[in-house]
Amino acid sequence: MLKLAWRFLSEPDPRLVRIFLSNMCWKGARSLRLHERRLRRGEFFPPFLFISLTNNCNLSCQGCWVTRSDPPAELPAEALDRIISGAAARGCSFFGLLGGEPLLYGPLFDVIGRHPECYFQVFTNGSLLDGAAAAEMRRLGNVTPLVSVEGLGAIADERRGGVNVFDGAMGALEACRKQRLITGVATSVCASNFDDLVSADFINRLVGMGVLYLWYYIYRPAGARPCPELALMGAQIAALRSFIVNERSRRPIALVDSYWDHLGRALCPAAMGVSHHINPRGDIEPCPPIQFSRDKVGDGTRLFETFDTSSFLRHFRQVAARKRGCILLEDPGALSAFLKAEGAADTSGRKVGLDELEHASRHAGHDMTGAEIPERNFFYRAAKKRWFFGFGAYG
Repeated sequence: MLKLAWRFLSEPDPRLVRIFLSNMCWKGARSLRLHERRLRRGEFFPPFLFISLTNNCNLSCQGCWVTRSDPPAELPAEALDRIISGAAARGCSFFGLLGGEPLLYGPLFDVIGRHPECYFQVFTNGSLLDGAAAAEMRRLGNVTPLVSVEGLGAIADERRGGVNVFDGAMGALEACRKQRLITGVATSVCASNFDDLVSADFINRLVGMGVLYLWYYIYRPAGARPCPELALMGAQIAALRSFIVNERSRRPIALVDSYWDHLGRALCPAAMGVSHHINPRGDIEPCPPIQFSRDKVGDGTRLFETFDTSSFLRHFRQVAARKRGCILLEDPGALSAFLKAEGAADTSGRKVGLDELEHASRHAGHDMTGAEIPERNFFYRAAKKRWFFGFGAYG
């Protein structure tokens, strides 16, 4: 942890570190406390928001829930501004910006620049993250790129539907290193890339390229090309959890997951109400791969009221919290029945979302009841216990 702290203090631009500590760490902790207080008053607004800016993308990934359209669906910049301002008024300062590919969204940097009080994480495949884009991120200061790496070499190309995708991601990381950004890598661990990415060699390579945090996700079959054969088996998920817990005490890089609490019990961020998702058409969805909605942000002027009074989101949180894992993986039939009962609209753009769920297979999730692996690193254990512990969702 001392080596990791030294890296955070010495490798990025000091100005970016100050903004990160203020806008992300301090304000993020405050946002969670405000979330708790609202829940005690019977009110609801998520402390973090994930927003897909566009469905435009230059790759075609296996298991991607995004359906491209012509012309692309894009969230108007004016509405995005009002969403951010409305959320900030409720103490929400952190926004994950997704796509498609968010670097194809023209107003991206203009909008980020208009909200210096907030912090933004840009989920990118890295192919467009060149020196100029990295320099602009450094100028803004309140943004961290999260570059997706889905395997090495040919596996990455197959996963992402492109050519030399891994080399492109490495080029993006080098551009970020030269600009001394606070840079992260995200990977969706699946059957084809497990050996490549659940590896000390992979982590060490990222450390050498200046990456400060690595976010491990579990692959979820979704979208028009779900590729369910890539879903992890239960033993692989347990191995991933064990690997993360062990490597947290060995590598000078922050290893992030959003699946387990300090005791190793499974969590669902959407079931806890920690985050929900807004798609490029302004539909409010439980999470990015569950593309159903009964609520819209509209022009963004009544954002709090929309979230607070949404019976659909409230009922989803109740249904999803009946089990501690991922309802999309573990019980797509129950999810389909719930969505039908709620009369939720298919917001995928494919108009076959319910049919896809009804024919989806069950897969192993991250709930390991009876075989939990608690956090061993004191810092991670304390942080999760203090800031990521269920918020009453699980009783």
